[in-house]
Amino acid sequence: MILSRAKPASGEGSRKSASKREIPSLEEFLSRRDYTGALTLLEFNETANPASSNKDSRLWIAYCSFHLGDYRKAADIYEVLRKSADGKDAPELGTYVACCYFYLGMYPESQKILADAPDSQLKTRLLLHLAYKLSDKTQLEEYEEKLRDIAEDQLCLASVHYLRAHYQEAIDIYKKVLLENREYLALNVYVALCYYKLDYYDVAQDVLQVYLQKYPDSATAINLKACNHFRFYKSTSEMVELKQLIDKVSSTSNFGNDLIQHNIVVFRNGEGAMQVLPNLVDVIPEARLNLVIYYLKQHENHEAYELIKDLEPTVPQEYILKGIVNAVVGQERNSQEYIKVAQQYFQLVGTSASECDTIPGRQCMASFYFLYRQFKDVLVYLNSIKTYFSNVDSFNFNYAQAQVATGHYKEAEEAFMTIRYERYRNDSAYISLLAYCYIMNKKGQLAWELYLKMEPTPESFNLLQLIANTCYVVGDFWYAAKAFDMLERLDPSPEHWEGKRGACCGTFQYIVAEKLPKELLSEVVKLLRNTSNSQVEQIIRVMRKWGKENRVAC
Repeated sequence: MILSRAKPASGEGSRKSASKREIPSLEEFLSRRDYTGALTLLEFNETANPASSNKDSRLWIAYCSFHLGDYRKAADIYEVLRKSADGKDAPELGTYVACCYFYLGMYPESQKILADAPDSQLKTRLLLHLAYKLSDKTQLEEYEEKLRDIAEDQLCLASVHYLRAHYQEAIDIYKKVLLENREYLALNVYVALCYYKLDYYDVAQDVLQVYLQKYPDSATAINLKACNHFRFYKSTSEMVELKQLIDKVSSTSNFGNDLIQHNIVVFRNGEGAMQVLPNLVDVIPEARLNLVIYYLKQHENHEAYELIKDLEPTVPQEYILKGIVNAVVGQERNSQEYIKVAQQYFQLVGTSASECDTIPGRQCMASFYFLYRQFKDVLVYLNSIKTYFSNVDSFNFNYAQAQVATGHYKEAEEAFMTIRYERYRNDSAYISLLAYCYIMNKKGQLAWELYLKMEPTPESFNLLQLIANTCYVVGDFWYAAKAFDMLERLDPSPEHWEGKRGACCGTFQYIVAEKLPKELLSEVVKLLRNTSNSQVEQIIRVMRKWGKENRVAC
């Protein structure tokens, strides 16, 4: 009897019942934030039963499309409904269309539609964001005053604070709303993002973990986790997790995909920048800045300037980058106009109350004084942050230059020697300054070896002149003589002969005073014989006489 009862239970009727239970309802999809599932269900129902297509189902399709990042599809549906007979009873549709246009970056179009939309808190919030995007400070203040003390409006205000780099103000609002609404777990992501912007990466990670425990597959949260890890550990160990996220997100929706692709480029140190960043310049604010950085690294300074020249900076990073671009272009074009603009941007950041004690703020002040050639002040700021950049070549290059300018040649040489980047090491300024440090630190031989490694170029000729004259001034006459001898071969001018003559005589004096080995005398004579001048034989005769008296072959 038990078997006979069990048999029908596994029959066709039971399977149909189980199958029915396995199909979630629209409400279940939405409660799980599964907008792909909800959209699939809605569109299947419309296809299977065209008569079921009505205003409500179309609104839900637009809603799901919006949350999946398909703003164009959502806007098209809202526009059709707005112009239909049903649209007369739904005046809020205009505001929905404006929201879609806002996310599509169509700010003037969004503003135009809102002009005819009925007043609502959603409209006020959207107008506030449009005022920020369109840099209308008057309207920004006007709509900010219209916000009420409700969660939606306060969250909108917090987001504007975030966009204006007022991160602590944003955190205060988020925490207040979260205290009153514990179920708003997503606010932990926003708080974490603010801490990330404040460089508190460990705090950001702790706050973010609260949300990840509940929603471990969140595109936004995993992306922020990877950014935290990249900033805190200076590594890309989160790349595998991000790659899996990209595969998942790209196959289900457009939401977050642009941001993730952008960050992948950053994590890979610019790899694939030209394929990704140009299309995101007007979508993700950081994309423009990172593309400028990419151009600078590729020495495409004109492209970097053209991309950033019309940007009105509002946050420290933008001021700093505009300063860097103007400084680079100013040095490249030898234009004081660009240099002055760079100085102004650096000073604005370095003296601001929020940045003066930060590392970027001190870097800005160092750059400001560097451009003014006040190198003692440069070192005050660079020494205060040196421990954070001990392995950064660009920092060490600037630090070494400032040390040279202030006469600290030992410290400058040490800084130059820590540099590993081949572009810096092959730069004529690097080679010349390092050679100068060697000479001032009584290491003329190392300076001479630097010259011997160079190919015959105008830069090598300039280095030769530097070695000859500097060695002569500090009394390193032997390497001065070798350098002047080489200069005379390349350019047999009276000045080079006179320098060579003085350096050879100085070397002879050191040999006589036993400050140099006697065996060097024969080398000095060989150098002198390279010159066809009436004074040569007389000088050699004096040297030979001394050599004979002191049993030195020459």
